[in-house]
Amino acid sequence: MADEKKIILTGDRPTGALHLGHYVGSLKKRKEMLDSGKYTAFIMIADIQALTDNAEDPEKIRENILEVALDYLGAGLSPERCSFFVQSHIPALYELPMYFANLVTMARLERNPTVKAEIAARNFEKSLPVGFMTYPISQAADITAFKAHYVPVGADQLPMLEQTREIVHSFNRIYKTDVLVEPEAVLPDDETSYRLVGTDGNAKMSKSLGNCIYLKDDPDTIREKVMNMFTDPNHLRVSDPGETDGNPVFLYLDAFGGPELFSAHCTAYASLGELKAHYRRGGLGDVFVKKLLNEIMQDVLRPIRERRLQYEADKEGVLGLLKAGTESAREQSDRTLAEVREAIGLNYFTDKGFSNAYITRGGAGGDTPNSTK
Repeated sequence: MADEKKIILTGDRPTGALHLGHYVGSLKKRKEMLDSGKYTAFIMIADIQALTDNAEDPEKIRENILEVALDYLGAGLSPERCSFFVQSHIPALYELPMYFANLVTMARLERNPTVKAEIAARNFEKSLPVGFMTYPISQAADITAFKAHYVPVGADQLPMLEQTREIVHSFNRIYKTDVLVEPEAVLPDDETSYRLVGTDGNAKMSKSLGNCIYLKDDPDTIREKVMNMFTDPNHLRVSDPGETDGNPVFLYLDAFGGPELFSAHCTAYASLGELKAHYRRGGLGDVFVKKLLNEIMQDVLRPIRERRLQYEADKEGVLGLLKAGTESAREQSDRTLAEVREAIGLNYFTDKGFSNAYITRGGAGGDTPNSTK
């Protein structure tokens, strides 16, 4: 129907609390889309995918299920507008990858840039788990099981979305159907947010590198992390000209210091551009810039932390939300799975055509099952 809401599917691996990289990478966009009232969403806690490189430490995943759910709620994802669900409790997400795996070659998986980068990051070159290698196929199942039209992601996930689109196209072509929907990626509004650098200047904010600012961090922790952030290593004195491109503090100001927040916390400069210009020509110290960033980050994270604390006071209720959302997700994915089986021709017990062709008339050999020949 024309007035049906478009569907969003997105999720995160429960390997730790969510951080600013998750927020600007997709959480912020998810909230904006849901708040528009034009979309409905299935938000997944991807515990199966987390097992692909944490199989020997399942407790790490178990202890973070509620942590991620609390971060979702803190970030403003309303349970009235979306269903939070746990991946491992959706049977369709185990079965669909088996069908999709037949449509993808190993060579194609090996060419996936995201997979190649993650293999290198985890030193899996000599001991690669099969589950990790087939991650893109599992992700395609997650997306298509809910017939998602849009997937808010960071830029590093674009190759995964492209592989999902290829699988959808192959499936619909081979089985002459339109059951599966080709999803579109939804990126952050600005390039700085595509892949937020860590506080140490590392190319990626990562839990394992300890360079994250978490959504649940308290004010003192935020201040400490901001004031210890890397800047331009050649900007040794206030009078020295400084570099803003690639400077973590300024990258964070680009990502979070919009005109409204900037003007609320900085009256000495008309715009962020003017502040950058002063830093580049010299005469502006790192302490001033870091204090400004801290004030902005406190404003950004305060409402997230306060909402999270409210939900944290009722973890039993949060678990109930997860259970209800998982039940809703299972119903939706089961419907898609039934359509997929029918498209392939695996619906032996519900298809009257199968009965007429292979039982009543005896199938290809012409004999009925009761034949005495």
